[in-house]
Amino acid sequence: MSGEKGHSRGDRPESPDRGPRRLGAWLTTRSVARQVFLLQLVLVVLLAAAAVVALVVQARRDTMADARHRTVAAAQAFAHSPGLVQALEDDFPTVELQPLAEGARKAAGIDALIVYELDGITLTHSDPTQLGKHVIGPYAEAAAGRPFTRTFQGALGLSVVSAAPVRDAQGDVVAIVSAAVTVEKVQDSLDQQLPAFLGSAAGALLLVALGTGLVSRRLRRQTHGLGPAEMTRMYEHHDAVLHAVREGVLITGRDRRLLLANDEARRLLDLPADAEGRRVTDLGLDTSLAALLASDRIATDEVHLAADRLLALNKRVTLPPGGQHGSVVTLRDTTELRSLSGRAEVARERLSLLYDAGVRVGTTLDVVRTAEELAEVAAASFSDVVTVELLDPVLSGEEPAGASTELRRTAIAGLTEDHPLYPSGELIRFVPGTPVDTSVAEGRSVVVDDLASSTGWRAQDEERARRVLRYGIHSLAVVPLRARGVVLGVANFWRSGASPPFSDEDLSFAEELANRAAVSIDNARRYTREHTMAVTLQRSLMPRGFPDDAALDVASRYLPAESGVGGDWFDVIPLPGARVALVVGDVVGHGLHAAATMGRLRIAVHNFSALDLSPDELIWRLDELVALIDDQDESPGDWGETITGATCLCVVYDSVSGEVSVASAGHLPPVLVRPDGTTEFLRSPVSPPLGLGAGMPVETARTILPEGSRLVLYTDGLLVDRTQDPDRSLDVLRDALAGADRTPEETCAAVIDTMLPAGSPDDVALLVARVSRMAPDRVAEWDVPRDPAAVGPVRNACARKLAEWGLEDISFGSELILSELITNAVRYGLEPIRVRLLYGTSLICEVSDGSSTAPYIRRAADTDEGGRGLFLVAQYAEKWGTRYSPRGKTIWAAQATAPGAGPDLDHLGEDDILGQWDDVEL
Repeated sequence: MSGEKGHSRGDRPESPDRGPRRLGAWLTTRSVARQVFLLQLVLVVLLAAAAVVALVVQARRDTMADARHRTVAAAQAFAHSPGLVQALEDDFPTVELQPLAEGARKAAGIDALIVYELDGITLTHSDPTQLGKHVIGPYAEAAAGRPFTRTFQGALGLSVVSAAPVRDAQGDVVAIVSAAVTVEKVQDSLDQQLPAFLGSAAGALLLVALGTGLVSRRLRRQTHGLGPAEMTRMYEHHDAVLHAVREGVLITGRDRRLLLANDEARRLLDLPADAEGRRVTDLGLDTSLAALLASDRIATDEVHLAADRLLALNKRVTLPPGGQHGSVVTLRDTTELRSLSGRAEVARERLSLLYDAGVRVGTTLDVVRTAEELAEVAAASFSDVVTVELLDPVLSGEEPAGASTELRRTAIAGLTEDHPLYPSGELIRFVPGTPVDTSVAEGRSVVVDDLASSTGWRAQDEERARRVLRYGIHSLAVVPLRARGVVLGVANFWRSGASPPFSDEDLSFAEELANRAAVSIDNARRYTREHTMAVTLQRSLMPRGFPDDAALDVASRYLPAESGVGGDWFDVIPLPGARVALVVGDVVGHGLHAAATMGRLRIAVHNFSALDLSPDELIWRLDELVALIDDQDESPGDWGETITGATCLCVVYDSVSGEVSVASAGHLPPVLVRPDGTTEFLRSPVSPPLGLGAGMPVETARTILPEGSRLVLYTDGLLVDRTQDPDRSLDVLRDALAGADRTPEETCAAVIDTMLPAGSPDDVALLVARVSRMAPDRVAEWDVPRDPAAVGPVRNACARKLAEWGLEDISFGSELILSELITNAVRYGLEPIRVRLLYGTSLICEVSDGSSTAPYIRRAADTDEGGRGLFLVAQYAEKWGTRYSPRGKTIWAAQATAPGAGPDLDHLGEDDILGQWDDVEL
């Protein structure tokens, strides 16, 4: 329960600093009440402080006066005491006078009562150590017979001292009596009184502050917490409401009496001068208006009659705290507006229709559908029948070459099936002088109020015109559809039956509607053109077929995105050495840029594959190329789009060993489907997408595939459900691929049906390849010692193997190729030297050695003894090249095995072969 878990909002304890914050906010509020309170509080504090100071000063003065009076009284009394003169005449007056002086001092409550001889010798003192000492002080006046009171520094410290002379019987001064009270004692007495002073002052301050607070609270309620500036502004607003506002304002009180009526309300209601203070039912108002003002009902824009005026009235109830409610009424004179209400309603409906058109027209990037949406919207509430005709180039996405009166009817709305107008899809050639011809030629709208009397409109087709009139159509407005200054077609608005002809306002609305629709049609046209161009470009860049390779059975699917052409792609590239590369990639984005980027990447992959690079090196070089292209494309004047973020997966399969190598740049891993139907992902260490590698190494995963395994490469568009966990989508893909005895085509169909039953918002590339091994009897290998004498035996062994394979037709060229390559390896290469023959769709001769230096063809001089071997190899081989490995290089040459596929040796002269080119073995 909330009561158990914590405080409610009303019971929530305040933070420690909340009180000071409230006090600070209260003190900084500039209301009149708070300003008065602060002013009064400051005055009271000042007065209290002044009173305390005055009391302290007065108390100090009274205490000092009391000290003087006591010392004077004590000194005079002791000086005139009986027996004092007689005691002074004794030989030891101190013995007799000291006790008497101390007793008198204590009785008088003073600090000292001292008797001095005229020569300054101390006879009595409160401090016995001072007896008999000679003192110097302001006693000359007392010695002269005049008593006095002084404050000066003596033996007791700063003291109030009064001195009186002692006279003998003859009236002569024989001694001086001094009474002293220390200032410290006077101050102690004052300090004892000070708490009472301060307490009294604090109490008075508290009472006055409380009274001031009560007054301020009352004032705050009266002023509603407003400041001086706000009260001034309120007065100005009040004055403006009374005299300047051109809207009537009435304020009634609790007892339905009129409290305030401004000048405009007095004018509109013709109120008497003494209206304020009277009941609203006594003001001579219309009965319904008076009843409304006297009731508690609220009103919004109610129209009431007052004399000859129609007044729009709004009434709201006020709820003052702790009292009965009143009301505020505003009045507007709507007499002149009533005549405009009909036109305003029409304008509102037109604006609503324009808004509806903005929402409903142009929802797709299809030209025909956009035209149909325009017809449907206009026929619903503006025109009875709407037809839209467009130029043929617009429908195909092209830019219109110029104004033409040959238009194709694209959309019709508002007609029954047996309507007499031209049907949708028909190409109409409008004759000169017709409204459509005039509108297209001059680029302006044409209105025909009465079709029955229009000879120009009837000239198009007399018979059809009569049927249109019999159908009930009587008016026509033709509005050109123009965008960027080019006429795309026309919109024909027809009215029939009891509908009125088109007015100028109707025509303005039709033009606004047509202009908005024309922009949408033009956007759809441009999209159609760009989409067609992108599709054409993409189809020209995608592979049109797969190479005939006995090692692979390949099937593929490409599904374009619903929103347009994307950048997904795949490729199958044969490599020398009975190997094949399977590549799939994904370019971010859609449209022409994505398609063109896909083509650039595919061509780059083909070029790098021609260098016979490993998958990791191919991905690494592709990453460098993307970064270089992006740097170049950042120059001024480019499209501002980059390739960075594209992904790529490269898989190389060796049909001799059955080994597959996988390298990836941010792409999803391929799926391996084993012959028994089980699946697994061939996960390689994934590198960042292309352009983001920043020189990071690319790693390769290698594994041996069983015979009949299927490799499945795909793009992320296949995982269309982006709302679920990606691992879950991959598990669904694995389940769709599971199963034995499926062909690649069946696998593609099963995957698409399972993963994308309703299409995909993104484009999808899917590549499935079933692998097979090259038969062992089609592979022959020999190790060659580095000895020129070993060339002949190896060549003879190769010739026997060719005869075994039935390749006698190309045996001569093969022996020549092997002889040249083996001789080069023996002379210029390093051990180990190895020869391999691969018989597949072609015969491949490979010679490997431990050197990484490759030969190249160059023109040989007439005096050169050698250097013509590689040229002979190039003449007899269909293709040849070099590939590198961690242990050296391999020179390979491929020959076609079909009958008549080799070079025509009968027509190839020695000068043609040996007199032109040479090679150098390095």
